[in-house]
Amino acid sequence: MTTLSSKELIALEEKFGAHNYHPLPVVLAKGKGVHVWDVEGKQYLDFLSAYSAVNQGHCHPRIIKTMQEQAEVLTLTSRAFHNNLLGVYAEYITSLLGYDKVLPMNAGVEACETAFKLARRWGYDVKGIEENKAVIIVCDGNFWGRSIAAVSSSTDVSSYGGFGPFVPGIVKIPYNDISALEANLQDKNVAAFMVEPIQGEAGVVVPDEDYIKQVRALCSKHNVLFIADEVQTGIARTGKMMACDYAEVKPDILILGKALSGGTMPVSAVLCRDEIMLCIKPGEHGSTFGGNPLACAVAIESLKVIVEEKLADNAAKMGELFRAGLNQIQHPIIEKVRGKGLLNALVIKDGKETEHLWNTDGEIAWNLCLKMRDNGLLAKPTHGNIIRFAPPLVINENQIKAAVEIIKTSIEQITKK
Repeated sequence: MTTLSSKELIALEEKFGAHNYHPLPVVLAKGKGVHVWDVEGKQYLDFLSAYSAVNQGHCHPRIIKTMQEQAEVLTLTSRAFHNNLLGVYAEYITSLLGYDKVLPMNAGVEACETAFKLARRWGYDVKGIEENKAVIIVCDGNFWGRSIAAVSSSTDVSSYGGFGPFVPGIVKIPYNDISALEANLQDKNVAAFMVEPIQGEAGVVVPDEDYIKQVRALCSKHNVLFIADEVQTGIARTGKMMACDYAEVKPDILILGKALSGGTMPVSAVLCRDEIMLCIKPGEHGSTFGGNPLACAVAIESLKVIVEEKLADNAAKMGELFRAGLNQIQHPIIEKVRGKGLLNALVIKDGKETEHLWNTDGEIAWNLCLKMRDNGLLAKPTHGNIIRFAPPLVINENQIKAAVEIIKTSIEQITKK
């Protein structure tokens, strides 16, 4: 175990690591449930959950026990051979979520790439799109990673700037705009529409209540695959097993990741019906680590924890309590509170109309996050003036109330009296 201080460890990262992130200056060394501790031993409420990868709470004992037991027996065989857990896992997750097949991958971005490939191949083999003409529609403000296809799909210049040339066959339309979707579906070369039921990285943007239901209807009408990117919104985060469950619709392709392993290792999955999945033949897609026995054991247990501990129900209840608490703060710098379940955001009024209220210069949301850190709660800004709050789903009522109090106190401390 290191005995270096937070300052020394941050300096090591700065000197020897790539500068591709801008973390909040806190160095974490331990996690349990909803709490994490830094190297100096200070305790915090974790209100980011590793971007919803730790829905089951840090180091959930059932998941860790399963991981340890499997790691002592067999971790990786590659897909050159069968292993004794892949079939068991495939049966479990497809039965649980109602799909014919699963294609296991590792990171969420790999799963999204897989969905792109599946959609294109289905478009050629089943829909009859002319070779190399397939189009996939995405939404402005989407975020699904930083691979070349992902940044080709992005409308955020910090993601795509300087990384061209980009992948062709990707069309971007406004989010939560059914008219724009319908207009673009007139193109006979459209194979799929990929969308987040709630845009997480964009600042927890919740669409109109009937948006996803209308998406499903339009995609069916035009023989286009509806791909739901539930890497962040899925696995109980929004108060249902999947965010699409609120609309009572089933995507043609479902993409999962993050909490599929309870935050212990990269595990992702793409689920769909046979007609789509079996378009890809042996040798046309794969992953050395995808479907490894360690990941399969961990994923089964992670999903069982969600179901058996009723974490979707808890997310729904605690989310309502949290939003009610934030709305009661009633401070002039708060523009709005939005979210669903335990995926929420606080939008800060960041401009000339409120600059006189602050005891800080610039980067208001960032400075508020620093103050919350000082007071024992960790969160991170996105898009400048938005703070995303996504605690582990095992959080209880007292912890929610304590979090709201920290947020309220922190706002008061960095605003003028």
